[in-house]
Amino acid sequence: MSDTNIRDDIFLFALQNAVKHKSVPKAGAILGSVMGAHPELRSQAKEINAMVPAILAEVEAMSVEEREAKLTALSPEMIEKMHEKKERVHELPELPEAEGGVVMRFAPNPSGPLHLGHARASVLNDYYVRKYGGKYYYRVEDTDPKRVDPAAYDMVTEDLKWLGIGITDIVYQSDRFQTYYDYARELIKLGGAYMCNCNNDEFRELKLKKQPCPCRSMTVEENLARFDDMLAGKYQEGEITMRVKTDIAHPDPAVRDFAAMRVLTSTPHPRRPEIFVYPLMNFSVAIDDHLLGMTHVIRGKDHIANTRRQEYIYQYFGWKMPYFYHYGRMSIAGLELSTSGMRKGINEGLYTGWDDIHLGTLRALARRGIQPEAVRAAVVDIGIGDTDISFSWENLFAQNKAVIDAPADRYFFVPDAVEVTVANAPAMDAHAPIYPNMPERGERLLSFTGKVLLPKSEIEAGRMLRLKDLFNIRMTGETTAEYAGDSLTEARAAKAPIVQWLPAGTGVPCSFLTPEGTSEGFCEAALLSYEGKIVQFERVGFAKIDSVKNGKVTAYFTHR
Repeated sequence: MSDTNIRDDIFLFALQNAVKHKSVPKAGAILGSVMGAHPELRSQAKEINAMVPAILAEVEAMSVEEREAKLTALSPEMIEKMHEKKERVHELPELPEAEGGVVMRFAPNPSGPLHLGHARASVLNDYYVRKYGGKYYYRVEDTDPKRVDPAAYDMVTEDLKWLGIGITDIVYQSDRFQTYYDYARELIKLGGAYMCNCNNDEFRELKLKKQPCPCRSMTVEENLARFDDMLAGKYQEGEITMRVKTDIAHPDPAVRDFAAMRVLTSTPHPRRPEIFVYPLMNFSVAIDDHLLGMTHVIRGKDHIANTRRQEYIYQYFGWKMPYFYHYGRMSIAGLELSTSGMRKGINEGLYTGWDDIHLGTLRALARRGIQPEAVRAAVVDIGIGDTDISFSWENLFAQNKAVIDAPADRYFFVPDAVEVTVANAPAMDAHAPIYPNMPERGERLLSFTGKVLLPKSEIEAGRMLRLKDLFNIRMTGETTAEYAGDSLTEARAAKAPIVQWLPAGTGVPCSFLTPEGTSEGFCEAALLSYEGKIVQFERVGFAKIDSVKNGKVTAYFTHR
């Protein structure tokens, strides 16, 4: 093989690697590719290795679009193979006794909109209902009026619809108070619950000492009388609590005679203002899971203690428990996820609303341009394992890019724009593609007439720049430059950055919002008609055009 052919092969391998991974490869990786394809050249490894740095420098000087265009011209079969959609179906473990269909539920408090943590629970349960068939309940657990935000009833429904969750039935626990009262009375009759009027601090002290409170030994009749008095309004808030009898020496103090029902008068319920006797979560959940026929429950391992509590209720009534799965905790760096923290920040003006991009709500992700199918895929990838994990933004962004890349048209956004006069340059037009290597999608015509807008960060006296799809310039001052020829080869040899630009006077103002702050600049005027759509700002990243008002574009950063 001649030196020319070897060099061509090295260039092709380097180009392929750079296009595939969106970055220039290391010399060792390319040498390995060449030797793998041509083992007969191993004796020339030293000479071949000496060629690699110059070739990698040539590839590095090319833009992402130029690399793909060059690879398409040299080896279209490589591009076709790389663009083939690889269907990678992530399968979750099988569920026992599920072949005939399942009944599962998503059961949040309506305290605010859904966030990424909720997405995990809703998507994992949805996955199995889709797989096996059956029912999927959205159960609104609104029996604690202190945790109810009336606006959240609609917000959660909207978020579930956006996420594509296949809800078949909706149940409001606030419609079921009489059911809970009936089963509470039955549990007392079974000897599984008692009415406790001990001071909470006194009860807690006895519980920690593994000692029963005096109320535990009351007769069924005495307990029923107290229960009826509670429903009749004869007790004030904090004066009476229904408790489930458990093992008073249970290793977990949280399980010992846990509370099941209480009086609460300080906070009216938005849907049922007449109610003042409320079941606590472990009681209402156990009753509803049985009555609604839950077959499998998937929830976080922070509910393990709750599962142990609820097991006592199942045992007293002689019910079969669903299969329970408790997935590990998922830490999510960089975003506020606490509903109370988010609400506090909104009220104080720290955040603009529930869809502020600094928040972890689904509506904040949607505003940035994250697609629901990407969230679903990322959650399924995480799975239902009980190991604690850190949420992978890289995986979510990769899943999202697979969805948005093909439809996203390419445009220029120039941040911190500086108007630069270019001397001695010919008047000419740049024909920039709407989408690389797809001429059928059209082009953008950018006419150079002597002055351009450039990113301030690229300006440095004496520096050569390649204006993308146009020509080379050399900066002579902070606002002046001179024409430096058309040769792309010379630009690459000088390692000149390929920069986005706009003809002076043609761009429209653009605010570009990112989690790190807002960048002001100018973008192409065509984006005035892209409101609500996702584009790619070349050399910057994907962006969702959030709004267009009075000739100004506001865009939200999606990811690179």
